Amino acid sequence: MNVTPDLQSSLTCDDVRQERNGKFILIGLFDAIGSPRFPMRHPRLFVVTRWCSGEGRFEQTTRIVGPDQVTPIATSRPVALNLPSPEAFATHVDLFVNLGFAAPGVHWVEILLDGDLRIRYPLRVNELRAKEKPGAPPDGAAGA
Repeated sequence: MNVTPDLQSSLTCDDVRQERNGKFILIGLFDAIGSPRFPMRHPRLFVVTRWCSGEGRFEQTTRIVGPDQVTPIATSRPVALNLPSPEAFATHVDLFVNLGFAAPGVHWVEILLDGDLRIRYPLRVNELRAKEKPGAPPDGAAGA
C-alpha cells in the first residue's frame, strides 16, 4: 500500500556535499541568480528535496520552467524514491549544469511526484549592473 509522502523541503543551492555519516551539507542557498548579459548560462544549480511521512515506491521529477510557467528550461531524469515506512526519509539531489536563460525574469522550480506537481517556487533571474553581485536584490529592494 502506498501512502503519499509529504515534501518536507526543496532548496536551490550552489553545491551539495555528503559526509561519511550520511548528513548533507548545502552550500550557497539562493533564490536568485543574475548576469549582466543575456542570453546567459548558469554553470551549476542543485535542487535538494526531502520527503517524509509516506510509505511505498514513488518517482520524482524536477523541472525548471520559464517565466510563462509552461516552457521547460530543464527537466531531470525521473528518480525512484523508496520509503519503506512512515518514519523513513528520502533525500534527493538534482544537478543542472549550464542552464540556459534567454532573458531575465521569474523562472520556476517544480517538483513532481508520480507526475503530479507537489510544489512550484520562484527562481529570480536578474539582469545585473556592473557593481551588483548575483542574487542581490535590485537597488532599493529589501533583502530576500
